[in-house]
Amino acid sequence: MASAASPPVALPEKFFLPHILNSWPAEFELLLACCSGGSGVELDPKLDWDGFVALAEHHGVIPQVYECLSRTSGVPESAMAALCQRHEHNARRTLWLTRELGRILEHLEARGIWALPYKGPVLAEMLYGNVTSRQFSDLDVIVRAEDVSPAKIALRDLGYESNLHLTVRQERAYLRSGYEYSFDSVHGRNLLEVQWQILPRFYAVDFAMDGLFERALKITVGGATVQTLSSEDLVLALCVHAAKHAWARLSWLCDIARLSQAPVDWKFVRAEAGRLGVKRIVGITFCLIEKFLGVGPPLKADGESMSLADEVSGLVAGGTELDLESLTYFRLMMRIREQRRDRVRFASRLLMTPSVGEWEAVGLPDWLFPLYRGVRLVRVARRLASR
Repeated sequence: MASAASPPVALPEKFFLPHILNSWPAEFELLLACCSGGSGVELDPKLDWDGFVALAEHHGVIPQVYECLSRTSGVPESAMAALCQRHEHNARRTLWLTRELGRILEHLEARGIWALPYKGPVLAEMLYGNVTSRQFSDLDVIVRAEDVSPAKIALRDLGYESNLHLTVRQERAYLRSGYEYSFDSVHGRNLLEVQWQILPRFYAVDFAMDGLFERALKITVGGATVQTLSSEDLVLALCVHAAKHAWARLSWLCDIARLSQAPVDWKFVRAEAGRLGVKRIVGITFCLIEKFLGVGPPLKADGESMSLADEVSGLVAGGTELDLESLTYFRLMMRIREQRRDRVRFASRLLMTPSVGEWEAVGLPDWLFPLYRGVRLVRVARRLASR
């Protein structure tokens, strides 16, 4: 298995853009050109520059776009000024978050809590060689499930408070069904996410979390040595995260494209994807990467993956984000799983696993806690019927 990605990871030198044949909107075409790592970007004279800047912000690729267009002539001064302002804001925020990550990890380690940061500054350093070269707005840290409560207490010392307040019974259930706590501080809301799973349980993608810790690798971020996910585990984690959000952000595909150019044990990735039942998710992800960024897939996708990628690409190009509680989203999540058993598990867990929404909607004493399954079923049925 590959030990680590050597920063920065570069995309291929060739400038191959097969997506041009799809006739995307001019603003999205320029966005793809800026993210594809090529040169000789052409500017459409009819381009909506305000719309383009907003699109770059939406897709989380301000650093890539700013770097590309700062070397391109003919960009209106107002557009460059807007991009520069956003680029500088991102740089300030990412530098602060990187320092904050070091403070958090040091504090957790001092209390015997093993934490694996990923995404955020860690991913920026691994893939781009500079934390300011990737757009992110929060920190993601994985801990073992048994360390969640101690971590919450430790983070309180640093001024971080969870925005989720549960009873003892609810917290026990949430540790089984959920996957993260978000934390606020005086510096802002949702600055930190502490995770003990990669996805909520109802998605039926059950990572073996102990294995993630066993395969963790060391990298240097902000002058400090930290442990993070192996390249192989990171590929899978990023693919399922993108799928969870219907691949709505181009930045997620850019990250995976760069990671795919690093040393990765693809035999392990293929086997683990099969065990998790996410081979189709991985296939769709790399089909989209090839379609949008021109980077050839390291793993072969089946016909259904290619067909679904064609459907999803239209949503991404149009800047459409699916409502995560809609019937359309539910159907997509069913179709992207290749195994019937996983589709059944997803549907049954989605319908029957109560969580925060049910606990907040109906107050039940602990001895009636099992009735929350019925509350969940009714609430989900009403929600799907109304959309």
